[in-house]
Amino acid sequence: MNSENYININKESWNNRTDAHLKSEFYDVAGFLKGKSSLQSIEMSLLGDLKGKKILHLQCHFGQDTLSLARLGATVTGVDLSDKAIDEARKLSQKMGVHADFICCDLYDLPDHLSGQFDIVFTSYGVIGWLPDLDRWAKIIAHFLKPQGQFVFVEFHPVVWMFDEKFDKIGYRYFNSGAIIETENGTYADRDAAIHQQYVMWNHSMSEVVNSLLKNQLEINALDEYDYSPYNCFEHTVEFSPGKYRISHLDNKIPMVYSIVAHKKDSLV
Repeated sequence: MNSENYININKESWNNRTDAHLKSEFYDVAGFLKGKSSLQSIEMSLLGDLKGKKILHLQCHFGQDTLSLARLGATVTGVDLSDKAIDEARKLSQKMGVHADFICCDLYDLPDHLSGQFDIVFTSYGVIGWLPDLDRWAKIIAHFLKPQGQFVFVEFHPVVWMFDEKFDKIGYRYFNSGAIIETENGTYADRDAAIHQQYVMWNHSMSEVVNSLLKNQLEINALDEYDYSPYNCFEHTVEFSPGKYRISHLDNKIPMVYSIVAHKKDSLV
């Protein structure tokens, strides 16, 4: 599968999801418009005070987190592959009266669409699985970070992606073995949505993530793992504490999310 095919397939798949996501309880756009933040406690604890900070938000979907960051006093640019999602992000921004810039492009092409450097590059939850090459991903992060700028990353743990959809058995290899081509009915935000589509993803081990950052001027300051998900986006979940979900039959036995905070070194060593 060449790069053009996976980009086109995934762009269409995210365009297909956008309407259902906007209407879903999962994203709670009505609550968001009334002032509810879409950011979770994990990333909030890592981001700190954002007043006056310039932030680049990668793979922003329809912009809720981007605009939540802007509400906290940051100047934010959100980037996403889906033109439909970016159109909706701009509408949300206008409706809220909260400014953020939005760019629609493939992440790897971002230097052709954006210039300048940022205090923070942020990306979270279900993002790197859509990318085939994490070395190129880390190069983009380093390119847009100021020296000593901070990279804040929260993602579903690679152990989660080893399981089949029902978490009954190991269905996929932990390590990156190339493209995984899937079809789905519905979407994680609304399993009954009238959507049937194909998409392409890649599994990325923890070592692949960490080494891609280390090779590209990024020094890791913290790496943490969490035995829950702040999103109810998997099958067979139980909410064991408000806003914290686990797979019911696996309880606290597996990691579900991890976070990395890194900073850009002044120069390559």
